[in-house]
Amino acid sequence: MQIARWKVFTTVAELRDAAIIAVLNSARTAIAARGRFDLVLAGGSTPRDIYQALRHAGADWSKWHVWYGDERCLPPQHEDRNSKMAEDAWLNHVCIHAAQVHPMPTELGSLEAAKRYSQSLSDLAEFDLVLLGLGEDAHTASLFPGQAWESQPAQPAIAVANAPKPPPDRVSLSASRLSLARQVLFIVTGAGKQDAVARWKQGELLPVRAICPVAGVDIFLDAEAVHS
Repeated sequence: MQIARWKVFTTVAELRDAAIIAVLNSARTAIAARGRFDLVLAGGSTPRDIYQALRHAGADWSKWHVWYGDERCLPPQHEDRNSKMAEDAWLNHVCIHAAQVHPMPTELGSLEAAKRYSQSLSDLAEFDLVLLGLGEDAHTASLFPGQAWESQPAQPAIAVANAPKPPPDRVSLSASRLSLARQVLFIVTGAGKQDAVARWKQGELLPVRAICPVAGVDIFLDAEAVHS
């Protein structure tokens, strides 16, 4: 059963500022407790402004470890890769050691990349914070409604074939691995998300509902994403 805490912000700017505070607070707590901060990044356009704002946060970047929730099977510098977006918006502008940034090697193909990423996560028990989005079709990461994501092999990263959005081949962290987190934060903006949000709230069996960390999930929405 997913424990969900919904918080609606009047504007996208207010949501962005609250999300930045949540990320930085999570980082400080994790570093104080364990000496490192393991963060999973969401892809897509919604979190870009958050990443850009983090450039100026003045955090203890030496303790940050960056992971990805999903990735498209494209060359490393392709403009449509989530890792390229995060690098351009944020990571190339701060002093996080390259060895502490973990892009998915999807240029190797989905099966090999999923295998290698699962191996790279084998020594990490829990993420400190997972950032996720919600697509207009109600997907999150690269877990799409109606796909066989729930029956994939029990490994942290799974190969995704025939995704309904291009490119069809992707790698995603599994719902179970995304749930191994101390905190999960969904960031949802725009009127185009209203139907997906409504389906989620109505209890439809969607990938987002399979993300069930012990502490529950926080969902930050702007006013446009919520039915009036």
